[in-house]
Amino acid sequence: MSKRVILVWFRNDLRTHDNEVLHAAIEKAGFVIPVYIFDPRYYQLNKSGYANTGELRSLYILNTVRSLKEKLQALGGDLMTFAGLPEEIIPHLVHKYDVDEVYHHREIARTETSISERVEEALWKIQRNLKHFIGHTLYHKEDLPFPIKDIPNSFNIFKKKIERESSVRNPLPDIDSITVPPHLEKTEFPEHGDIDHYSYGEKAAINQLNMIFSRPLGNEDLYIKLSPFLAIGSLSPVYTYHYISERITESNKKQVAKIIERLLWRDYYRFMLKKYPNKYFLSQSTADSDTVKIENWKTGNTENPTINSYMQELNNTGIISYIQREILALFFTYEYQQPWLQGAAWFEEKLIDYAPATNYGFWAHIAGEGTSEKDNKSIKEWEKEKASL
Repeated sequence: MSKRVILVWFRNDLRTHDNEVLHAAIEKAGFVIPVYIFDPRYYQLNKSGYANTGELRSLYILNTVRSLKEKLQALGGDLMTFAGLPEEIIPHLVHKYDVDEVYHHREIARTETSISERVEEALWKIQRNLKHFIGHTLYHKEDLPFPIKDIPNSFNIFKKKIERESSVRNPLPDIDSITVPPHLEKTEFPEHGDIDHYSYGEKAAINQLNMIFSRPLGNEDLYIKLSPFLAIGSLSPVYTYHYISERITESNKKQVAKIIERLLWRDYYRFMLKKYPNKYFLSQSTADSDTVKIENWKTGNTENPTINSYMQELNNTGIISYIQREILALFFTYEYQQPWLQGAAWFEEKLIDYAPATNYGFWAHIAGEGTSEKDNKSIKEWEKEKASL
């Protein structure tokens, strides 16, 4: 057995299936140390004064981490959990357990990349390497038919070229065991509650896929049933794609196509954020914002009962359909004429399936400032929706 020790730093990849980081670590090392760190920077207030991570998503993350810990224990391993700064905790663990290398999935949003850079710098000082993997998208970056800087801004062109000229990789085989150092410390797991109407972790994610395809598919938004698992990484987009592609029938092909298109939008937003790192996060003047209107929208106390119903559902459950999100965002942007970044920041706090690229990319398109000009919205879209409400 190899004597190498590799630390696997989990973030938004909370699964054992189709996880390249975990696979590579098990293959290259004799001992693997899985670690998850609750970073306080994700639980602070953002520039808009809202929580970066609201109560419902905090519980969702906590329970998903717990589920991963239980899965790793069932495979013979464990998950060390800490609260603090990764750039301080990881070097300490490297020294304590004589770790040879640290593996993690690369993120793309500013906060995440900044934290990775701090960890990388801290490890460099003690002559250790932080190895980056790419594993959050349906299509692997290395398989794209164009470099990031040349990715088409048009979603339709992006979709056509990628489907014609690339292919989705096969999911990695399941992991059957993991070996941690025999002297690995047992860490305390934070106290936590449950969100009554949600299940957590990769077992629940796979069960959700099975449940969706165990009955005739209606017209409901099926992607929303999967998006919390995809956002936190307890469900692999590659696994999802192959699972649903193998179950296409004449009766469900339209619904399957919708799920795949949402997976492609998810890829598109991530690649666009990589291409234009600051586009979705540029400071926006709040001089013309109306705090009363914003508060009424946030709390579901507008003059529009449909808007109120959708917002109350979001606030109470942390999840609503994309149609509902679009209507809430159109109302905020065009009826109330408020700065769209304020609305996006509220969604960031409330959505349990929040992901930086998807959320801010979506809002930019609603506000007519997205990268795919054909998909940008305007007041005309709001007038159409308003007439039907």
